[in-house]
Amino acid sequence: MRVKQFGGLTEQYSNFENARVVILPVPFEAGSNWIKGSDKGPEALIEASASMHLYDIQSDFELFKLGIHTADAVKEGKSHEKMVREVETRTMQLLKKRKFPVIIGGEHSTGIGSMKACAEYYKEKDFCVLQLGAHANQRLTFNGSAYHHSCVMARAAELAPVLQVGIRSMSAEERDSIKPDRVFYAHNILDGSNKTWMYDFLNKLNKHVYISIDLDVLDPAVMAATVNPEPGGLGWYQVLEIMQAVTDKSTIVGFDVTGLCPIKYNKAPNLLAAKLLAQMLTYRFAGTIK
Repeated sequence: MRVKQFGGLTEQYSNFENARVVILPVPFEAGSNWIKGSDKGPEALIEASASMHLYDIQSDFELFKLGIHTADAVKEGKSHEKMVREVETRTMQLLKKRKFPVIIGGEHSTGIGSMKACAEYYKEKDFCVLQLGAHANQRLTFNGSAYHHSCVMARAAELAPVLQVGIRSMSAEERDSIKPDRVFYAHNILDGSNKTWMYDFLNKLNKHVYISIDLDVLDPAVMAATVNPEPGGLGWYQVLEIMQAVTDKSTIVGFDVTGLCPIKYNKAPNLLAAKLLAQMLTYRFAGTIK
């Protein structure tokens, strides 16, 4: 059976050989202590994507012309360590074939393997990791695992410089381990107390950037379908403004979109997640093809 393709694309625009972008679904959830269901996120995102236009008004860009292939999902569903290794291996294979990798989770830990692969592939090319999310995720270990979703950015910081945007929740342990000048808190962004935050943030970006987006970066009023919703988040256009600015300044080499926890009777968040993925690809590739 043919894998469901992002955007409902036909074989002409989704075959692997001609695709510039490859989406790797990772329906993994093993660390959620409260709301569960993020393992259903990738399927819900792909399903919703078939209902949207792959044309961007502002850039006059038809995204499907890139070629977007949706690969078989990573099957590992119990072990954080095995899942991370599998995602790392498959992402590296894509990079070596000059495909642009996009990971869709699952819990936030699903992005660790792709970060590792990109950090290795671009290790001599001025590389950093950018997180957009509500939680610092800087614990060294949690519940006996170094790859728990609470540890994602601690693992990223072992690979490359890290920048974090939209943060509004952390533990005292994380407070003592973060680098304050590389964390841009949601309350400072939203209340206007730091009017130069975007300038400061962009000046800290490296040339090559991997972006990790936990959908809880958005306020629950905008995105309610997350595993760990946190009040006081960013708005849709604020996130897009950040993504556009990052794309204008640096070269995005891959990204993940994680944390979608589908709500049975409300599919709007699924479409939002799919639209965000499409918008990020549009920012990255608009102007590269006719």
